[in-house]
Amino acid sequence: MSVSHDIVRLLPYLRRYARALTGAQSTGDEYVRLCLEAILAEPERIKKANDLRVELFAVFHDAWGAVDSAVPAARGEGSGLNRQLAALPSIERQVLLLIALERFSTSEASQILKLDETDVVRKLDVARQELRRQATARVLIIEDEPVIAMDIAGIVESLGHEVIGIAGRHAEAVELARQYQPGLVLADVQLQDGDSGILAVQEIMRSMDAPVIFVTGFPERLLTGDRVEPAFIVTKPFDQETLKVAIVQALSFSVPPPSKRI
Repeated sequence: MSVSHDIVRLLPYLRRYARALTGAQSTGDEYVRLCLEAILAEPERIKKANDLRVELFAVFHDAWGAVDSAVPAARGEGSGLNRQLAALPSIERQVLLLIALERFSTSEASQILKLDETDVVRKLDVARQELRRQATARVLIIEDEPVIAMDIAGIVESLGHEVIGIAGRHAEAVELARQYQPGLVLADVQLQDGDSGILAVQEIMRSMDAPVIFVTGFPERLLTGDRVEPAFIVTKPFDQETLKVAIVQALSFSVPPPSKRI
């Protein structure tokens, strides 16, 4: 029972990782469901004496690999599960997300992905070198703390993207989005005067389609599975690489407009 309780406690973070990998709440949660089914079918996969978090993420990758190899011919033509699942990003991107977003060590990532640690380090270097190889985007920042907003803006601009505005209130965010049609939105949950970043984003998304990253000190509010939730969540306090990786990953799932390369 204690192991089951610990797995439940870790599930929000597995769901965050799965969403970041796949770019969507529904697809990410489907992978997590497959992971839990694998554990129920073979509970011996989880060894109490070892690191439960590492083992849970390892089973997640095993479950995806089993499905992906079992139905390769059905992709793009079938129905149901095969339609919902998509190939995970490159192994380099998996390594980067495990280490930068979920804060695993290179040793732990090697256990999860079943790679030599030297290979993980090499793939991490490759992934970091590719961080800047992305089309530019216009970015809206919804954040009511000026210092944090400036920090986020600096990170966005260091990747070569354009900050089209910073909003601390709901109405201001909606108006900036209407005027500039951003290709990416970075939003906090709590805004000035009791405004909600979640509601602001929901209103913005009624008239446009762009990836959203929530940068918040309250990630648990966005990892319940009770409603439509964002695919990308970064927890405050964050370091620069964590946010950079989230930005690159979020934009990789959108189709950028014609633009110069960086």
